[in-house]
Amino acid sequence: MDNTSGSHPPMPLPTGSEAPAFELPSTPDQMVSLAELRGQPVILAFYPEDWSPVCSDQMALYQEVLPEFRKFNAELIGISVDSVWCHLAFAKDRNLHFPLLSDFEPKGAVARSYHVYRTKEGTSERALFVIDADGIVRWSYISPVGVNPGADGILHALEGLGKDSGS
Repeated sequence: MDNTSGSHPPMPLPTGSEAPAFELPSTPDQMVSLAELRGQPVILAFYPEDWSPVCSDQMALYQEVLPEFRKFNAELIGISVDSVWCHLAFAKDRNLHFPLLSDFEPKGAVARSYHVYRTKEGTSERALFVIDADGIVRWSYISPVGVNPGADGILHALEGLGKDSGS
């Protein structure tokens, strides 16, 4: 299911769904898979493109908030359709210390599996997912492409994970 930029708002993969498995490159010779992160919460931050002003602001904010995410033992993953080399330059320039994964080939395959691919533009939505330790989507949000969604929703969702487990 592709989300085109039509009149219908995009519908991300629903809460309660099993998060689709993926393995994507984080560097030219390193892969990151969702399976290897099982047992801890995972934050997936799909974003349209490296270097755009809103994406740059959003990823910089997440770098600042990373210690808060880590308090929940959560792993933050950024995903866009940009190449590994573009991600490496972007991460170095912006001083980002979390994986940026390349959903480059086949283009947008992971974004499509989460129902957040923008066919017309060839990029992903600005979409956030919080996946619990068992690989279940517990929260998702799609922000307008031109709006930085911030981190409050992610933090609220992570706080909710602890309450759901009864701890």
